[in-house]
Amino acid sequence: MYEDEELEEQADETLEEGIIRITAIKQDRKEKNRYHIYASDQEEPFTSVHEDLLIKYRLLKGREIHPEELKQLAEEDSRHRAYVMGLSYLGARPRTHKEISRYLARKGIDEEASEKAIERLKQERLVDDTSYANRFATERMSNQLKGRRLLRQELEQRGIDRSTAKEASDQLDEESEAEVAIRAASKKWPYIKGEPHERRHKLAGFLLRRGFPSEIVKRAINAVSQGMEDDEEGHMLDN
Repeated sequence: MYEDEELEEQADETLEEGIIRITAIKQDRKEKNRYHIYASDQEEPFTSVHEDLLIKYRLLKGREIHPEELKQLAEEDSRHRAYVMGLSYLGARPRTHKEISRYLARKGIDEEASEKAIERLKQERLVDDTSYANRFATERMSNQLKGRRLLRQELEQRGIDRSTAKEASDQLDEESEAEVAIRAASKKWPYIKGEPHERRHKLAGFLLRRGFPSEIVKRAINAVSQGMEDDEEGHMLDN
């Protein structure tokens, strides 16, 4: 009897020193891969961790956790949570470093954990701003008929640094960009009203706003307006 009381007193002293003894572990109802850890028969959990860390740290009922270990556990769980959330965010489409950082910040992840998670994603080649910028510039120019200047702005808006955005836009082939500008001009020309010189002026503004350089804009206007005007004149003669 006295021996049991002595052990209980020692246990209480241990707990006063900051050591926590696990009394229960319960799986989260919504996030099945997370577990709530209870101590001293409290109604509320003192922390929750991912199942990977539950296994790694051997967190079982009756186990005692020292303050330093608890701090380490909390930091590692924060980094792991950030990594898993970043990985899930990447599932929809490729993302930039800045996009993931902003997303994790909105989810309440602290900056240090966020950066460590992103660094891990980079090491695993799941986040690569240079590759993202090159692919983005090439696809957007072809599919959305945009010039390199506008594409560079859009890359910077997505968090790509200026030098990387410039390199990605500069690597675009000039002839390919000219072909895209002509395609964009051809689509726009029939909807522009006014005299020929007015239409060319309006078309120039449209192409410049889409990010094409002035030299390519001139080429596109000459190619499209001449061809369209000839077609329109021929159509009028036929009638």
